Amino acid sequence: MTILRGSVLVVSALAKSFGGVQAVREASFAVEAGQLVAMIGPNGAGKTTCFNMVNGQLRPDSGSVRIGGVEVVGRAPRQIWRLGVGRTFQITATFASMTVRENVQMALLSYHHRLASWWLRAAHLYREEAHALLARVGMADQAERPCSVLAYGDLKRVELAMALANAPQLLLMDEPTAGMAPAERIELMALTADIVRERRIAALFTEHDMDVVFAHADRIVVLNRGSVIAEGVPDEVRANAQVRQVYLGSRH
Repeated sequence: MTILRGSVLVVSALAKSFGGVQAVREASFAVEAGQLVAMIGPNGAGKTTCFNMVNGQLRPDSGSVRIGGVEVVGRAPRQIWRLGVGRTFQITATFASMTVRENVQMALLSYHHRLASWWLRAAHLYREEAHALLARVGMADQAERPCSVLAYGDLKRVELAMALANAPQLLLMDEPTAGMAPAERIELMALTADIVRERRIAALFTEHDMDVVFAHADRIVVLNRGSVIAEGVPDEVRANAQVRQVYLGSRH
């Protein structure tokens, strides 16, 4: 593994077993500021397990995860979020009965430690900040609509705005384009790539759509049977014989 100057996320020798099954084996990689890194691999490769250890949802058996120079192994997801880590999920996590703006305001209230301020009218707090985030993801014109009536692709944009509410240094995206139409997938990841580079955020995402990965990722980490078998820029990964054999096939 090459540790890049300005790396926000550094994963070293991460390992996790479930019973007699070793899901992740000595995985090491890094993500630097302003970089969009894809983690790919066949089903069962260990992507989700590795992702959840980075986020604190699973504790590794061994290894290290450093975010902004801080060791986070053993910390709860909430504590890791407080370090400046945004997260989106494979299935969108929004409050359906609340408006688009209110969803983003809730994320901002949490970031500013104001959720317990029940004596204040939350609807009037952080409206401008919420509007700015929604404008950045192209959802300002739908701010007053309830999330329950939005198209799925628009929900993904709202979730991205919520993930940006804590001004993250690291953005984790678990299959961000799952369930979306092909054109929507490209648009969402193009938007994400622009934001990542503009705000100098380090971003790590898992993805099955190789067109999305090779069109937008700056670097790619490939897992197979829990081990990192390749890492590099898209052209390097595409040309890697082992990657082609176990995952990409002849189309790429």
